[in-house]
Amino acid sequence: MGARKKSAARHGSLGVRPRKRASRIVPRVRSWPDPQLSQPKLLAFPAYKAGMTHVMMIDDRPHSPTYGKEVFTPVTVLEAPPIIPLAIRAYVLHPIRGMITLTEAWTSPPKELEINRKVSTLPEGLEHKNNLDKIRESIELVKDIRVIVATQPKLVGGLSKKKPDLLEVRIYGGSIEDRLNYAESILGKPVSVKEVFDVGMWVDTIAVTKGHGFKGVIQRFGVRELPRWHKHRKGSRKIGARSPGIGALSTTPQAGQMGFHRRTDFNKRILIIGENGTEITPKGGFVRYGVVKSHYVVVEGSVPGPKKRIVILRYPVRPPPYIPEGPPKITYINLESQQGA
Repeated sequence: MGARKKSAARHGSLGVRPRKRASRIVPRVRSWPDPQLSQPKLLAFPAYKAGMTHVMMIDDRPHSPTYGKEVFTPVTVLEAPPIIPLAIRAYVLHPIRGMITLTEAWTSPPKELEINRKVSTLPEGLEHKNNLDKIRESIELVKDIRVIVATQPKLVGGLSKKKPDLLEVRIYGGSIEDRLNYAESILGKPVSVKEVFDVGMWVDTIAVTKGHGFKGVIQRFGVRELPRWHKHRKGSRKIGARSPGIGALSTTPQAGQMGFHRRTDFNKRILIIGENGTEITPKGGFVRYGVVKSHYVVVEGSVPGPKKRIVILRYPVRPPPYIPEGPPKITYINLESQQGA
């Protein structure tokens, strides 16, 4: 018999530590790219996950064995109704604290948005014109322009809630003054996903994963359970001879929260962008979601989170896997019923 193996690959990735619950259901975008844009644009757009299906498309990956052939591709359908920018936020650079807010210029939200369900009263003293003039007077000090946008869940077919979700989105492209003018032009007006992204481009998806509650080390990290034919009076599902104590390393697998983590999937390709959601809805609707009624985005592969969860689509921060020759060629979209699946 050979020598007993004394080493093995560790279980679980250290790149996602700490594995704790997300602080909010709407994820905050922690980093923004600097894409090459000739005109100012929003760098992110919120959507709601409807479900998955599959399409047949022409493989346009260079050096692929199936290049130019029809391939099976799983896709995720996201419902993305127009968003409404409510405020402009200007940032300046502090010598010690870094980027800090100079001021905010809010606008009166439309009544159908029902923003009072989210914010009881808008911040006092934030008159739109006065604060906008303050930003223009300090335009030489402003380093970044962002807007606070609100979603319209009332237009989403699979949601029953009316409370809008708020998030901050960066504007990039052109000079600071150009970004400010663009932010002022869209303030209080609906912005569609077609104005932000193009078909065939790459995006990053940011969302909170599905929660599983408190789990032990075997489910959470995939460690091996001790043999059951031993007398384990202290348990067979623990790590080592005894449970980790005060001196345990941070890398030691321990029980705790599993799921409901903020995660980012990089470089997902947009295959379809449409305005009529019924044309992408399968027969009988998506299971546990229903019918897509508003604008929609079809993304290649899977995205984090369960159905009905908000997903942030952002311009990519990493180089794409390849540069496509043009928009993808979709030959077939599966719209068969999913009720029996």
